[in-house]
Amino acid sequence: MYVGTLSFDLLLGDVRSLKEKRSVVRPIVAELQRKFAVSVAEVDHMDLHRRAVIGLAVVSGDTGHLSDVLDRCERLVAGRPEVELLSVKRRLHGGDD
Repeated sequence: MYVGTLSFDLLLGDVRSLKEKRSVVRPIVAELQRKFAVSVAEVDHMDLHRRAVIGLAVVSGDTGHLSDVLDRCERLVAGRPEVELLSVKRRLHGGDD
């Protein structure tokens, strides 16, 4: 069994309130869940209007499949015009960890 995680540090566009922030972050979270069947949530900077950290995890029996899913998730978030992707942290955990 292999577990892969991604952590996206995002700068949000023209957002002036936490309500507007939710209207940007929730669709990204929902699309990642729907398209890739991953576990995903906003995990940091909850009280800041223009910053968000989205954490994502996926489990697979094959490292190739795991890397493919993580790559596609990263491309999806990087391609969103309403956010600027500041950094991505990727971790892979195997059976020996």
